[in-house]
Amino acid sequence: MIGIGVLGIGYWGPNIVRNFNVHPSSKVVVCCDKRNERLDFIKKNYPAIETSNNYKDILKRNDVDLIAICTPVNTHFIFAKEALLAGKHVLVMKPMTSTSAQAEELLNIAQQKNLKIFVDHTFVYTGSVRKIKDLITSNELGDLYYFDSVRVNLGLFQHDVNVLWDLAPHDISIMHYFFNSKPESVIATGAAHINNGLENIAYLSVYYPDNLIGHIHANWLSPVKVRQTLIAGTKKMVVWDDNEPSEKVRIYDKGIDVIDSASDVYNLLIQYRSGDMYCPKIDTTEALTTEVSRIIDNLNGIDTYVSTGEDGLMTVKILEAAQKSIKNRGKEIKL
Repeated sequence: MIGIGVLGIGYWGPNIVRNFNVHPSSKVVVCCDKRNERLDFIKKNYPAIETSNNYKDILKRNDVDLIAICTPVNTHFIFAKEALLAGKHVLVMKPMTSTSAQAEELLNIAQQKNLKIFVDHTFVYTGSVRKIKDLITSNELGDLYYFDSVRVNLGLFQHDVNVLWDLAPHDISIMHYFFNSKPESVIATGAAHINNGLENIAYLSVYYPDNLIGHIHANWLSPVKVRQTLIAGTKKMVVWDDNEPSEKVRIYDKGIDVIDSASDVYNLLIQYRSGDMYCPKIDTTEALTTEVSRIIDNLNGIDTYVSTGEDGLMTVKILEAAQKSIKNRGKEIKL
């Protein structure tokens, strides 16, 4: 039985509590928050879980094996560092840290102490994303051309990070999961339309080896909510629309065939291919339920995919580079 401590019972913390608490091999031992009304929420809904407003008390407990850190991003580093130094595994919400240097320091501490860092890249555990990953792994899509994602809505404007740091970690982590390749450089552009210097609209391009490209559009100032991703390969293409109540993933037998009939580039022939479209059955299990199950399995020595601190570091590196590029009007930043 793995003992869990949860730090931060705001928006996402209760979901973490609920999923760890129902897993047969884990138990939420204690929750911590500085707000008494949030601790009262835990006492009312989970009478067996202890509460505290002092994080130091949780770090000293022998019955806590893993601490889930569900606090603002600017606090992730210090709380995760204290947990690791106290000998606890950690689950950190996205993005992992505010800088790549912080993420690297946490990874070094974890390695020295033989501890594990998990990052809550929840979307990689959804049925839709896992299905697309299966299509990529089985080569049903062929060699990949691109990943093109749109994540826009009206609000919620953040006060400490721009729209990329808020929304793009979802898409970056999914893209990294699909490509399983190290990116080479980043170009980003954006604009801040309110007087706080934080971009509310941004376009991010990530360049990979072999002419593979990822593109992410994030926007807090859209009249409609769009959650759509295109993935194209040499054999087939996929449209993933997360707003669809059903048929979230559509697979198209469409593409092009290039016929090189001569050395002259003008004689290249493009033949278009258009076949069937079908919607595969998608596992509807809550993503966080799958994530928690895999984290518990991983801690028990079972080899299964989890989003690790290394994945979190890569996401932060891309966000960091994107920030530099935006401030330099789209300058290419090498990774």
